[in-house]
Amino acid sequence: MPAVVQLPVGKALTVRAAADVFLDSLGNPNTVRSYGAGVGKTAERIGEGRPLASVADDEIGEALEVLWGRSAVNTWNARRASVLSWLGWCGERGYDGPAVPAWAKRMPPPDSQTPARSKMVVDRLIARREVHLREKTLWRMLYETAARAEEILGVNIEELDLAGRRAPVKAKGSAVRRRGGRGREDFVLETVYWDAGTARLLPRLIKGRTRGPVFVTHRRPGPGKMLSARDVCPDTGLARLSYGQARALLDQHTAHAGPGTGWDLHEYRHSGLTHLGEQGASALMLMAKSRHKKVENVRRYFKPSAAAIADVTALLAPGDARR
Repeated sequence: MPAVVQLPVGKALTVRAAADVFLDSLGNPNTVRSYGAGVGKTAERIGEGRPLASVADDEIGEALEVLWGRSAVNTWNARRASVLSWLGWCGERGYDGPAVPAWAKRMPPPDSQTPARSKMVVDRLIARREVHLREKTLWRMLYETAARAEEILGVNIEELDLAGRRAPVKAKGSAVRRRGGRGREDFVLETVYWDAGTARLLPRLIKGRTRGPVFVTHRRPGPGKMLSARDVCPDTGLARLSYGQARALLDQHTAHAGPGTGWDLHEYRHSGLTHLGEQGASALMLMAKSRHKKVENVRRYFKPSAAAIADVTALLAPGDARR
């Protein structure tokens, strides 16, 4: 039986102490093992020696994004749930500390019904005057490419083919291949394509910049922020926009019942593929556009509207009724 962790008396509770005492309270070894992965790695990421009370909510969200933002949905949900339980447990016992931010929300499982928004609703949201050019460009690009948000957010300006309206992206789950024993890495790259809407916005967004991330924050990263050279614009010093930040921005413009209730970035991918299907794109073409390898995977993205189903049903009417 594990020894009970004693909380420090008269001192601020550190992140590590808070994690240890929470895990120790669980008792069941299987639960400790399951929760330990999420809580332990999150504690390491935000700094184990820091006072728990000094950690901001967004730091928790950013740690989750960095550690599991590209993981499978079930992994993301499990790790998020463990951290949510940890911080909730601390709060219930009167320990000051952060919470999981609303924008780091639970993701719908793969077989759930992620909504497909109508084209009119997508267009109206992007056209709103209060929406910043950065968000307009990102949302339009996500819709027209039907790409995953992390793929588009990872693109750099020097990789854009503006004339060809295309760019290479790192494929989801692509294996890393090392070259020449020198530590250099190759990733499997795939190409995404956009159309006129994105083509009109991109040049305005990157005007005056020739390299670095396409989508950047509006503030320079703080002194304690650890970023790779690729994730910082060499001309402005601005950092790449993270998935969590992009999701929070979308939530701000679409949430009507409080934070965390708005759209999800993945809905643009669902919507784009659904509208292509409604316009007659074949399953094979949808697979090529979405870069899925199995037709059953792309099928769940195609959610035709009632109007589209009614239109195709009209093809069954008697010949004289269609004149």
